Amino acid sequence: MMRKKKLLYVTLAGMIFLPSFLGNASGVYAEEQRNVRTKEEVVYATLKANGDLGPIYVVNTLEVAKAGEILDFGDYKTVKNLTDMTELKQDGERVVADVEQEGKFYYQGDLEEGTELPWDVTVTYLLDGREIDPAELAGESGHVEIQVETAANNNVASVFYENYLLQVSLTMPNTYQNIEAPSGGMQANVGKNKQITFTVMPGKEEQLRVEADVENFEFNGVEIAAVPSSLPIDTTGTEGMTDDMVELSDAIGQLNDGVGQLQDGVSELNGGAGKLRDGSAQYKNGINQLNGSSSELVGASASIKEALETINRELSGGAAEADLSSLTELPAGLRELAKGLNDTADGLGKLQENYGAAYAALDGAITEIPAGDLTEEEIAALYESGADPAVVDKLAANYAAAQKVKGTYAQVREAFAAVEPSLKQVDGAVRGISGTLTTIADELSASLEETDLSGLAELTKGLETLAANYNQFHSGLVSYTNGVGELSTSYSQLHTGLIGLTDGTSELSTGVDELSEGTEELYAETKDLPAKMQAEIDKMSQEYDKSDFKPVSFVSEENEKVTSVQFVIKTEAIKMEEKKTKEAEPEKKKGFWTLLKELFK
Repeated sequence: MMRKKKLLYVTLAGMIFLPSFLGNASGVYAEEQRNVRTKEEVVYATLKANGDLGPIYVVNTLEVAKAGEILDFGDYKTVKNLTDMTELKQDGERVVADVEQEGKFYYQGDLEEGTELPWDVTVTYLLDGREIDPAELAGESGHVEIQVETAANNNVASVFYENYLLQVSLTMPNTYQNIEAPSGGMQANVGKNKQITFTVMPGKEEQLRVEADVENFEFNGVEIAAVPSSLPIDTTGTEGMTDDMVELSDAIGQLNDGVGQLQDGVSELNGGAGKLRDGSAQYKNGINQLNGSSSELVGASASIKEALETINRELSGGAAEADLSSLTELPAGLRELAKGLNDTADGLGKLQENYGAAYAALDGAITEIPAGDLTEEEIAALYESGADPAVVDKLAANYAAAQKVKGTYAQVREAFAAVEPSLKQVDGAVRGISGTLTTIADELSASLEETDLSGLAELTKGLETLAANYNQFHSGLVSYTNGVGELSTSYSQLHTGLIGLTDGTSELSTGVDELSEGTEELYAETKDLPAKMQAEIDKMSQEYDKSDFKPVSFVSEENEKVTSVQFVIKTEAIKMEEKKTKEAEPEKKKGFWTLLKELFK
């Protein structure tokens, strides 16, 4: 009974004092942790040549506030004091050290096998395009390609993958030829070697490549340094870029406005060219009709000429009994011929009026086409400005077409300008001929009314004069109709050219319409470009600016006051086996007597 009471008392005492003991133990650990101001970790990992995991250890640097016991945490297989000879105590994940003085304390912890890194690293080797095992590559010659792939390891907390920047370096001897880094590595000479360095941004997977022509291949391995991307990104320098984009957007807007004005001008030019073509067609038809009736006109005049000559010949021959009754019909024929010429002159006057209006429209439209020449440098600058190349191609083609139209018009402008005065001159000549015929008819009619047939001698003399004058008139009429024929032929060629010009202005108008649509689309896409660019810069800054990142321990969540965690990762080197040389047998030392004998030899 007494034993049971004693056991009960002991149990109650244990229950009473146990919380007090635990509280004291917790206080000790808290005190040991408070004795550490800061903690830094450098994780060293050696990978196999292909990137498979090898041993990993951590060098811990603790800033100790005062002498005494300190506490750190880590799932280490073994630990080693790197500061002094004091032995470290290890209890599970707790590592306790008795520090003799304040300052920095260093120790190494070897991590358990199977510990993984935040990144999966794969290294692949190719020789002359064929994948090869690293162990078989040492000493080989040919074209070697090394591929390094980095990706997130989903078995490890993503905090390091998302916030750490990787610097991947490969070093090759300068004796290797044609060293290249197609995936964008930066090359630098380091002594007798060439170092190729890549940068992998936080949260990004990359495939990196280095290739070279080698002899007796050896390789020191891939080195990877992982550090926090903690430098803030300064975007103040981007203001100039956005200002330039504003200028570019404004310039594209001005270009769009200019193309709109060009579109209006070309539309007017095309309309004027169409009116000129229609007026030219009317003129061409009129001149062709005039030319077609020229033969009839000349034939009628020849008949009149022949009749006058016959009458004159008969009267001159003294034919007393000549029948002059048909002579009274001659004035009516002359007046009818004069009326036909007046109708022709009226047609020419209307043609002149239409042609003048069409020519004025064409001349004004073509004159408004700018005459300035774009240089090749200016066109190249337009291509380099970021504008759509297809739009720039259309702009250049339409500009060339407009300049061609302007140049062609400059060459034929005198011919266009000469048409209206020619029409006016022809109109005057035709009306003059008509007036002459009317005068002749009036005079002849008056002479016939006043002349008594008995005064045949006086009538004969008058008819001789009339016949002589009519011969001159007929010769002039023949020359005139020949000129009309030549004008008709020449104007047909000119009209054909006008049709070509109209087709060209139509194509130019269509092209400028397409160009206008293109520049409007380009302006619509680029007018908000500065704001979009700034938004992208801000987005990129937020994505890669890790200045607010707070380091966390890689080895244990229990560690506090962590200020820095870095990773140093290296793959095994690929080396040729050294040839063993046979060591020479050491020469036996000669004794005193032997040396003495050699002196007397």
